[in-house]
Amino acid sequence: MLDFIHWNASPEIFSLGPLTVRWYGLFFASTFFLGYLIMKKIFDREHVPIETLDQLSIYMLVGVVLGARLGHVLFYQPDYYINHPLEVLQIWKGGLASHGAALGILVSLYLFSKKSGQSYMWILDRIVIVVAIGGALVRMGNLMNSEIVGSVTNVPWAFVFEKEIHYLGDAPRHPAQLYESLSYMVLFVILIWMYFKKNMGETPGLIFGVFLIGLFSARFVIEFFKAVQVDFEQTMILDMGQILSIPFILFGVYLLLRKRKV
Repeated sequence: MLDFIHWNASPEIFSLGPLTVRWYGLFFASTFFLGYLIMKKIFDREHVPIETLDQLSIYMLVGVVLGARLGHVLFYQPDYYINHPLEVLQIWKGGLASHGAALGILVSLYLFSKKSGQSYMWILDRIVIVVAIGGALVRMGNLMNSEIVGSVTNVPWAFVFEKEIHYLGDAPRHPAQLYESLSYMVLFVILIWMYFKKNMGETPGLIFGVFLIGLFSARFVIEFFKAVQVDFEQTMILDMGQILSIPFILFGVYLLLRKRKV
């Protein structure tokens, strides 16, 4: 019998009275902390005032949280939230969609570019570097929560999610969260190399295009190894995550082809 990995990690780090600190919250907060440090290095390199970064961080935070929550509500469980509208505000219960976060970022950064006078594409080419590392950290938070699990498999590195046996059963599954986290980490390294080593940030849209293709292609492929998240996906050839990834990939290809024509 294969000796699979029995995953039984607690989603909580510690509790102090009514206060509970969870791994997901730590990873989520870390995305903004590390993102700020990386963007500060970029802004210092290009002699952009730090006040601009402070304003950008606020726009990013609002865009990510609102976009991710509304994305989950609209793309995955609209019927449920129509009947339970007050739960839309209960983010602490879970339910954040990465595609919604992507749209939220795009909208918030567009508004920021209008207010600051900074080029929209200039911002996107730089912010996606930290979005990639953020995605890697958030998926580690999902792993600690034993959520967004993979489909049943017998590969040697399969996980048995002990805390979800009552819901998932005891069958070993693909650690889809790890697949995504590692993919986004590799993408982060590539984008860092493009910007700091090859100065590709000087070509508008190039880094952003590579990010779109890399992240959403990884997401598209890994979806084949995930368990369905909502019931209506059971009968779909491509699940909602894959369908939503296609426009982002195509736009990334457009950006790269456009640059090659210049």
